[in-house]
Amino acid sequence: MGVATDERRALCELFEQLGPDAPTLCEGWRTRDLAAHLVVREHRPDAAAGILVPMLASHTDSVQHRYAAQPWDQLVERVRSGPAWFWPTRLPPLDELVNSAEFLVHHEDARRGQEGWEPRPADSARDAAAWRSVKAIAKLTLRNSPVGVVLRSPGHGELSAKTGPDAVTLTGAPVEILLFAFGRDAVRLDFEGTPEAIDRLKALSRGL
Repeated sequence: MGVATDERRALCELFEQLGPDAPTLCEGWRTRDLAAHLVVREHRPDAAAGILVPMLASHTDSVQHRYAAQPWDQLVERVRSGPAWFWPTRLPPLDELVNSAEFLVHHEDARRGQEGWEPRPADSARDAAAWRSVKAIAKLTLRNSPVGVVLRSPGHGELSAKTGPDAVTLTGAPVEILLFAFGRDAVRLDFEGTPEAIDRLKALSRGL
């Protein structure tokens, strides 16, 4: 068992509680769209490429819409059952490497899309996985920041994600920093810097 497995299971349980039409943090997506996205990336290599390649996005959208139209119970079960037999992340070590951040972030997309959300209690395995992901992707997702960015998580470390003027320091739990690095604004973080620099950082289009 790993963080990817735990977050997949927890997300599917939440899907069942929320139903197919609950809001998420992903702009324009309801829970059915989020579930369909997860199925596409693990079952349809012809469509998964469009998640990152804009010129292929229309095909990805078409396939995703078809999955989203499936019966909700069936769609959730597809997410729960994991990737297709031929998908590399069928191997547990690859699943943990590739999917820990994916399912952690999307679990929070569903959780924090609801009113009254609160961060989950600290969890050593989840927090460690989140911080590893921050170190792996933050310099990429924050590469276009107009100001310097320092990420600090007490007990985990500090990372200079972007060198530049008017540096802003973000301090908080690893999951909060990971969500911010992936473009989410529903986070609990302390921002240290000038008001102008903080506003410019928050306005940045973040993510892959």
